[in-house]
Amino acid sequence: MSQTIQASTLITVALAPLAGSLLAGIWGTHLGGNGLGRRWSHSLTILGVLVSFVLSALTLQDVVVDGARFNETLYTWMQVGGLKMEIGFMVDGLTAMMMCVVTFVSLMVHIYTIGYMEEDEGYNRFFAYISLFTFAMLMLVMSNNMLQLFFGWEAVGLVSYLLIGFWFNKPSAVFANMKAFLVNRVGDFGFILGIGLIVAYAGTLNYTEAFAKADQLAALTLPGTDWMLVTVICICLFIGAMGKSAQFPLHVWLPDSMEGPTPISALIHAATMVTAGIFMVARMSPLFELSDTALNLVLTVGAITALFMGFLGIVQNDIKRVVAYSTLSQLGYMTVALGASAYSVAVFHLMTHAFFKALLFLGAGSVIMGVHHNQDIRYMGGLRKYMPITWLTSLLGSLALIGTPLFSGFYSKDSIIEAVAASHLPAASWAYFAVLAGVFVTAFYSFRMYFLVFHGKPRFDQDPHAHHDDHHTHTPHESPWVVTLPLVLLAIPSVVMGFYTIEPMLFGDFFKDAIHVNTAIHPAMQELQDAFHSPMAMAEHALTSWPFMLALAGVLVAFYMYMVHPSVPAFIQQHVKPLHSLLMNKYFLDDFNEKILARGTRWLAFGLWKGGDQGMIDGFVVNGSWRVIGKVALVARRLQTGFLYHYALLMILGMFGLITWFVWLKP
Repeated sequence: MSQTIQASTLITVALAPLAGSLLAGIWGTHLGGNGLGRRWSHSLTILGVLVSFVLSALTLQDVVVDGARFNETLYTWMQVGGLKMEIGFMVDGLTAMMMCVVTFVSLMVHIYTIGYMEEDEGYNRFFAYISLFTFAMLMLVMSNNMLQLFFGWEAVGLVSYLLIGFWFNKPSAVFANMKAFLVNRVGDFGFILGIGLIVAYAGTLNYTEAFAKADQLAALTLPGTDWMLVTVICICLFIGAMGKSAQFPLHVWLPDSMEGPTPISALIHAATMVTAGIFMVARMSPLFELSDTALNLVLTVGAITALFMGFLGIVQNDIKRVVAYSTLSQLGYMTVALGASAYSVAVFHLMTHAFFKALLFLGAGSVIMGVHHNQDIRYMGGLRKYMPITWLTSLLGSLALIGTPLFSGFYSKDSIIEAVAASHLPAASWAYFAVLAGVFVTAFYSFRMYFLVFHGKPRFDQDPHAHHDDHHTHTPHESPWVVTLPLVLLAIPSVVMGFYTIEPMLFGDFFKDAIHVNTAIHPAMQELQDAFHSPMAMAEHALTSWPFMLALAGVLVAFYMYMVHPSVPAFIQQHVKPLHSLLMNKYFLDDFNEKILARGTRWLAFGLWKGGDQGMIDGFVVNGSWRVIGKVALVARRLQTGFLYHYALLMILGMFGLITWFVWLKP
């Protein structure tokens, strides 16, 4: 094992954001007497994340250049029998890449927040939360065991609850954070069952030790059934990923989480929390490779999410919700890649998507600031000349999202489509159709938003919810430099990162120790490697491919419908009202959850409380027991007369009864 990576460096990477969070969260709020002002609070938290990013970048350099690795336990919390519960770090290509992505996007969000949250009373508290979130995500991706993984998993869920409901006086925000919390608990129940099964049959929480016993697990069946144990483990783990990475039908929390401030949309829903499930499945690739059943499930769920969540993005009018449904769809693409055993492609798309989706979210926030907190794209238009930096960076992000050749999103997205085409799993045909159709859908809703926001005639004065007066101008304006600087810095990797990293990440040794694929059974990655020549050749070939044609068609249709003939969308809506209603109501899944599942659960809880708690426990066990004792005591009390001759008579009768028993009744 290389000694290039020091444990102290990794500890600093994880704890620097935590230190900034504690300083701002205690001494920058009422809890510590507001000892730190706004400048100190944001400076300390940004410094913590900056230190973490710099050290993460140096760690990545050691991993790539020197082949350095780290896998050690730093602290043993407790030992129960032979089971050790430890804290430790594992650093390989997968971890080092995730560390850099998390810390870089977090750093951009911290800087952006200075401008976006400038007028908010909870300024210091917000910085404390986002730094705490960064710490939790780092603990998740750096862990070398499932206990620490679960700690980070739950910690990011807790902090996301605090961030989504940051404006706790707003009822919709409170409802959204509770929804996110409860839906994630459903997924986490499956996740902890999967970890529990690994512990029960492998006897360890450590990744390396558990993966070493993968073949033994593959030979076992779940007791009492003929199900392969490894299949059950992988499905349980994937249920956890479905909740955290918002896969159908556990996706319903993510669009509502847009109720939180825009910076957390970029941090939680682009680069970190929602990608935790993708990272976890990639990390567990030695187990998933042993179960085609689990891979087919992953492929199917991912394909449903990629296509049907994209449809919902078409009808959204809130700028943040359009980007949110885009996130759902792209998470579906990553999940499809996992199901095709193209784990490195999934993680590659995770990385490129983190940059351009954070860019789009922060660009949306810049637009919201520029148009005085209007979020309805129907009442924007013409912002290109008012907000040139936001316009250009948003255009670059949109081009990356739809998979324009030479942009980062092109290399990862096209690799996913090719990997699915090369997969031999039964669900691959459906998944290939879904991801291919999703290319057109993505291009259409992305440029629908782009054209309505940045082009056409200004429609600012048509907003029925705006407060118009003679003393306040509603002319849009460009955002301050603390907002536009992160946009520019995120736009750079959104354009060039894919070109320079596709070869080492997909066809080199970057993930050689982290991701395991049985190419004899799952040949998708091998076929991709055989067909790959160079990034430039891939881009040139794409100009005649179906994905490029579909993306171009989506852009042209959006341009025609919203720039050339704006009456067309209304005409289509009038003639497909049932379909439009289905999409506007999000397939009625929220109604099903709230009116059937939640109401049924409440009735079940009421029945259990009435019949079980009140009837059985309170009525029979508690109250019934004291009534029986009371009646027995009432009878016994009548025998306690206090007269000696009564007690003597009872003694004589008792002796007579015993003599009769032994003499006459006993053989």
